[in-house]
Amino acid sequence: MSKVFFTPQLFEFLAELEQNNDRDWFNTNKHRYIEHVREPLLDFIEALGEPLLGISEHFVADPRSNGGSMFRIYRDTRFSKDKTPYKTHVSMQLRHEAGKDAHAPGFYLQLKPGGCTLGGGIYRADNAALSKVRERIV
Repeated sequence: MSKVFFTPQLFEFLAELEQNNDRDWFNTNKHRYIEHVREPLLDFIEALGEPLLGISEHFVADPRSNGGSMFRIYRDTRFSKDKTPYKTHVSMQLRHEAGKDAHAPGFYLQLKPGGCTLGGGIYRADNAALSKVRERIV
């Protein structure tokens, strides 16, 4: 995979969003979000599909913009004191095919100005799943 997916414009957009986290600014700059953030991440997810099969046929790289591997940019502010409407990072999860949400086993990537996070495993496993994992380890 020698293609460049993420450019400085992705991080510039996210840095500006952090300073202007409101709907008016985002709507004015949504074309930049689509061009420099959403589409490159979806292209990256699609490009990971075939190499991911080399790890396991049970993990899914779903390049749909809604309901796929990419997490939404919109924050759920219903139960939060912080009412800023947008996340200031972009992230994705390549989850196990049996998983329905972010709590499924998978691989996670987060991009933001000043740092990136890469992880793998299960996020906040419920008690039944956690017990099964612990049994297999011991």
